[in-house]
Amino acid sequence: MNPIAFVKEHWRNLLLVVFVSFALVALFIPGGLMADDSYVGDNESVDDNPTNLEYGLNLDGGTRISAPPVGMTASDLDIESDGVSEVESALIEYDYENADLEPVDVEVRYHESENSFTAELFSDEVTHAEFAAALQEAGLDVTEDDIEDGVTQETRDEIIRTIELRINKGGLSGGTAYQQATAGGEYYIVTEVPGMSPGELRQVLTERGNVQIVAYYPDESGNQTNETVLRGDQFRKIGSASFDNPPGRLERHYVPVTVDDTAGPDGTSPAEEYQTAMNEYGFTSEGVGECSIHDREAGEFNFDHDQPQWCLLTVVDGEVIDAHSMGSGLAPGLRSGDWTNDPSFEMTVPSQQAAHSLSVNLKSGALTAPLDFDRQQTYSIEPALADQFKLYSLIIGVISVLTVSGTVFVRYRDPRVAIPMILTALAEVVILLGFVAAIRMPLDLSHVAGFIAVVGTGVDDLVIIADEVRDQGDVSSQRVFESRFRKAFWVIGAAAATTIVAMSPLAVLSLGDLRGFAIITILGVLVGVLITRPAYGDILQRLLTDR
Repeated sequence: MNPIAFVKEHWRNLLLVVFVSFALVALFIPGGLMADDSYVGDNESVDDNPTNLEYGLNLDGGTRISAPPVGMTASDLDIESDGVSEVESALIEYDYENADLEPVDVEVRYHESENSFTAELFSDEVTHAEFAAALQEAGLDVTEDDIEDGVTQETRDEIIRTIELRINKGGLSGGTAYQQATAGGEYYIVTEVPGMSPGELRQVLTERGNVQIVAYYPDESGNQTNETVLRGDQFRKIGSASFDNPPGRLERHYVPVTVDDTAGPDGTSPAEEYQTAMNEYGFTSEGVGECSIHDREAGEFNFDHDQPQWCLLTVVDGEVIDAHSMGSGLAPGLRSGDWTNDPSFEMTVPSQQAAHSLSVNLKSGALTAPLDFDRQQTYSIEPALADQFKLYSLIIGVISVLTVSGTVFVRYRDPRVAIPMILTALAEVVILLGFVAAIRMPLDLSHVAGFIAVVGTGVDDLVIIADEVRDQGDVSSQRVFESRFRKAFWVIGAAAATTIVAMSPLAVLSLGDLRGFAIITILGVLVGVLITRPAYGDILQRLLTDR
């Protein structure tokens, strides 16, 4: 037979074979369709999981934490485009009773669609009255009644992106972050990470991620002073947590970094500014090796020294986590100006855990607003219980397939009808599992329920096809078969459209586990209508007609 004619005649079955083949590759070939070095998570190995499926909380153990962002907003502000920095400065410098704000604690956003500005303040130690007063000092017509609790959608989106980056950069498998609205209109940020305890996940979320390199040095009068010389967003390349253990010395943990050497609006790059500051503050001359405030063995800092100190402090969220001297190997390049040709160095920290946390914070950036853990909702499940759920899910899946198979055989008592029907339904499940593995969707109990629903509704549709083409007499003619099949397929198509419309709100809205169930059900309906139902009709036609 001509290959083109063969493809035209068998394209439905060929399409099914192609999709099943891709699904099997995605499921069982290491790395699947998107091979990389991270397809296996930190908490599982290839031996533990023979497939490429990733599991969610209920099937792998882990923690879900929901907490609202801390903040308040003032909307519809009339601010000149060149006055944004003045408003932000006024908010930072206002004399609050219980708060001392930093630049990261305020944000002024322009909304082009409304041609207005919104000011946000991310602190639970500032009252509505103080926020309004600070805005009034900036020349804005704002009252306490104009202040609302919560943050803008842009801020929530940024928080979610940052959390997802922290999860991904941290090597965690199957984690996700999303927002969830309450009945009162409040928004919670929901973070789910399998294989992590509540304390570990809260530590990931508690860190604001504001990283700075602060120069601690004597000023012209001899008094020790602090000056920020690098921020987290001024690094061009962030390495992974590393360590070395030189003979006779303590183990050293560090993160290799490269400073951005791209010139800014003033024609100077962050690398050049850092080099200038190191020379100006004396770090490359009398300050080389002159830092003794950090007792690494005791894990303590002592800033109460009479002698001059030249220390580079690594500060995360306002807390000093390490202090080190300017190295004798780095100083000559900074003095000569050659360092900017390769503006890199190593940020040392006390432990491997601190190095890993620092690397993640640098790569993900700062969390725009902190989360209110006083109002958190925590759900966690132990790995042992999750393994039981995984086993029970497998057993239930097998029982559902066997039950459906037995019912089909009892109903038709004709292997020509029943066997293709069961194999087609199983092919549909394999395609869905392959899709889930390919996109790295964490499989959870809600998805398992969706798979069981897909098996049931899929066989329902196949029963409709079989009954329609058999119950009206002899079907040996190809023309008669195609007429009856088209009639059955219209019924199936209408039912599929109804299911998709009914499930769409659940798939779009943030309704927890219901969303996973709806997504799998919709995908199953689409795979059935577009791939498996036509293929089953083609198989049935060849078995029951003279074609």
